[in-house]
Amino acid sequence: MRTEAPHRVVVTGMGAISSIGIGTADFLTGLRSGRSAVRPITAFDTEGFAHAMGCEVTGFAPEDHIRNVPLHTLGRAGQFSVSAARMAVEDAGLDEADLRARRGLTAIGTTDGEARDMDRLVETEVSKGPEAMDPVVAERVTAGRLSSAVARELGLRSVEAVTLPTACAAGNYAIGYGYDAISSGDVDYALCGGADALCRKTFTGFYRIGTIAPEKCRPFDRDRQGILTGEGAGVLVLENLESARVRGARIHAEVLGFALNCDAHHPVAPDEDSVADCMRLALENAGVGPGDIDFISAHGTGTWANDVTEAAAVRRVFGADTAPRTISMKSMLGHSMGAASALASIGCVLAIVEGFIPPTINHVETDPECGLDCVPNEAVAAKPRVVQNNGLAFGGNNAVLILGKYEEEQTWHG
Repeated sequence: MRTEAPHRVVVTGMGAISSIGIGTADFLTGLRSGRSAVRPITAFDTEGFAHAMGCEVTGFAPEDHIRNVPLHTLGRAGQFSVSAARMAVEDAGLDEADLRARRGLTAIGTTDGEARDMDRLVETEVSKGPEAMDPVVAERVTAGRLSSAVARELGLRSVEAVTLPTACAAGNYAIGYGYDAISSGDVDYALCGGADALCRKTFTGFYRIGTIAPEKCRPFDRDRQGILTGEGAGVLVLENLESARVRGARIHAEVLGFALNCDAHHPVAPDEDSVADCMRLALENAGVGPGDIDFISAHGTGTWANDVTEAAAVRRVFGADTAPRTISMKSMLGHSMGAASALASIGCVLAIVEGFIPPTINHVETDPECGLDCVPNEAVAAKPRVVQNNGLAFGGNNAVLILGKYEEEQTWHG
């Protein structure tokens, strides 16, 4: 077990843009009710695909949140990122002038960046030639803008802006990056999370390898058929406990620890040994044991390989008969790529604060090869104190986050 970190790291603000709700209040309602976001994809032309269901964000109005960055300079993922950050800052009750005077970090994880704009540019190049490509769209495709635009929107000066492209685990990577920076004293606060927008490139890639479900995402179910692509953004405000106390902030939860590893075992197949090792490292880093975890928010994509491998790793670390409830929020909001583990982290914090465990919807019969209690179809009342959030990505990029109920006297680290 590690010694106590120089600074405890707490969550004081959250912003969520998801297919089951915009804003944390609506997102919470969606999680509690087991809301499904599945609908036919409208983001791009789906002619020629045998099935094309997805989980798009609807009702999103970026002008409601973005005040300083011209909207036309941001792609959809950038608009998600900046809007979620604005929501999180407002939820934290932070004064922008105070933020500008302090050392900070913006860290946004992503899988595709502005690939939706790239799709558009490529389509134009193929049909009309490169001279017809829109220069405004071309200028905004750089993935680094997902984090730098947050800093521009808030007028931040003493800030590092980093975009982490570690695919489906990128949200957890970004939160872990922020946790390290605050606990070590490098920065006073961090705006961190993930953002992605639905795009043809990623949908087609998953479709071609046979992992897009025809109608529903059914993680851990015997008859699961794959993922449904989604989109959105989740951003958390992390700050050191001293800062939060001084300004009288509302503390939602505490980040107890995290771990990441990369096994590079296979381009797309998860590795059970590596996933289990990452979970053990996260527990050790947080100073908690397997018996302290009240539920696991799984990566839970609904593919055969991911669910069986992740479940086996969970049983290995926690015990076949003592594994905690293990749920998948992707059953409700789809796989939002780089935003997935960030939105799941917000869901975990809401579960801790509000006293419940979100369900895994669309569930009929648990696959015996998974053998976990996935809280089928309906949320359950509970009082979770410590929650684990898994993020697993292509290339063996794994990131596991441990979140806990905030208690004034630290009890987790010995």
